[in-house]
Amino acid sequence: MKPFRIRVRAVLTAVAVTALAAVSLSPQSADARSVGAPRTLPEPLAGELARTLVGRLDGAVAGAYYDSGAHRLVVDVTDRKAADAVRKAGAVPKEVTYSQVQLDTARVTLDAMPAIPGTAWVADPRINRVVVSADPTVTGDRLARLNRTVKSLGDAVLVRRTSAKLTRYIAGGDGIFGAKYRCSLGFNVVDASGGHGFVTAGHCGSVEPQWAPGPGAPWIGKTVGAEFPGVDHAFVQHTDGTIDHPGAVNLYNGTTQPITQAADPMVDQAVTRSGSTTHVHEGKVTGVGATVNYPEGTVRGLIQTTVCAEGGDSGGPLFSGTTGYGILSGGSGNCMTGGTSYYEPLTRALGAYNVRLG
Repeated sequence: MKPFRIRVRAVLTAVAVTALAAVSLSPQSADARSVGAPRTLPEPLAGELARTLVGRLDGAVAGAYYDSGAHRLVVDVTDRKAADAVRKAGAVPKEVTYSQVQLDTARVTLDAMPAIPGTAWVADPRINRVVVSADPTVTGDRLARLNRTVKSLGDAVLVRRTSAKLTRYIAGGDGIFGAKYRCSLGFNVVDASGGHGFVTAGHCGSVEPQWAPGPGAPWIGKTVGAEFPGVDHAFVQHTDGTIDHPGAVNLYNGTTQPITQAADPMVDQAVTRSGSTTHVHEGKVTGVGATVNYPEGTVRGLIQTTVCAEGGDSGGPLFSGTTGYGILSGGSGNCMTGGTSYYEPLTRALGAYNVRLG
């Protein structure tokens, strides 16, 4: 068999930390006019600043998001002292009603109730609420149970109905092929022993022990680790040494895009997804740490986006520029009318199998 070129993006397991000194909360020597001025920041640096501020200000910060239009970091705060610290660091403070503790308490309460398939929730820092999504299958007793729980949490929780059914994205067709199902390859990786493989969705790896590059083609890899539900990631080892495994994502226009780092995304930043069914689509991150209740079980800690996806795109990479963020898990809607999609964090998948991108 000719060498099969699997076009995916590779990422490093270590997030590049750049110019941390520039985002320090320590006193600045600039004059009064520049101290209070918000800085324009690229997305990676805004992410580092957000993590620094959350760590330093602890409970006084209730989330952060990236204003992609103004290229600024917006940080939700609950008191003036925190607002001053955020402003001095070069970000935009936004005073909000609900603290991170209150939002986390609401999410814990939702997580503790018996799972209702067709629902998902995530804290949205743009509106300082926990947003619960319920698809058309949530009716009758299940809807009544959901409403009772949400009502007990007050205005900190908002319910939104979706018009499309929430589901995993798995189907037959082009991509990486198992005996019954087709998915998309996420990111090529190298394990601790130097062996090559790739990560994909756990709900794909949990139902297929081997993978091929096309229907009826020889097997190129075997699933050696898969977790779903709870999380949604899998690790497949290459079994064909003739396969090329470049560190790039297929952009489906005759070109590829290299990835140089892995990171966790920020709310409202622009992202791109590549998949074997619908190819390349773009959107924005609308939440991190999302809980999704599939019919097969609950998955927590996912990235929520406005990027559309369809069956067979599962396992494909989510990225922005040279940074990889996630592996497609599932969602609702399609690429004709739009929808919502959820992703297993790439950093979590790499850590679970002790692999690095390569």
